[in-house]
Amino acid sequence: MNSDEFEKRLELQSIRPIPGEWRQEILQTANAARPSRNAASCPSLKTQNPKLKTFLTELLWPCPQAWAGLAAVWLVILTLNFAMREPRTEMAQETSVPPESVATMMQQRRLYLELADLHPKETAEPPKPGAPRPRSERRTEYQFA
Repeated sequence: MNSDEFEKRLELQSIRPIPGEWRQEILQTANAARPSRNAASCPSLKTQNPKLKTFLTELLWPCPQAWAGLAAVWLVILTLNFAMREPRTEMAQETSVPPESVATMMQQRRLYLELADLHPKETAEPPKPGAPRPRSERRTEYQFA
């Protein structure tokens, strides 16, 4: 039988509705066989914005193993970073400056500014416009003799 003949025979047949009992039975079986969704196991996603839930699902769904691996790598990097730091108490003792030297540096800075006369000038004149220069669009006319 040719596919065109088969399609013509199908077009001639009327569509019969599925009995209501069958429909309910099919839907109940399908719902029971459906696996639970990830959002159902995570109570915090149930209460949040559904648009955010949809966005996160679309972002992370293509390859959740890759995202989990990336998160694990970042955790290792952060752990190594914190493990290699020196204790903060030793660093604070090394960089502490006595208050006397701070006062001395401030006094030296004031004296330097006075001697160098680096105070900003209060009266600054705006630049004067120069003489007009020839423009590149202007054409010069030549006379030939």
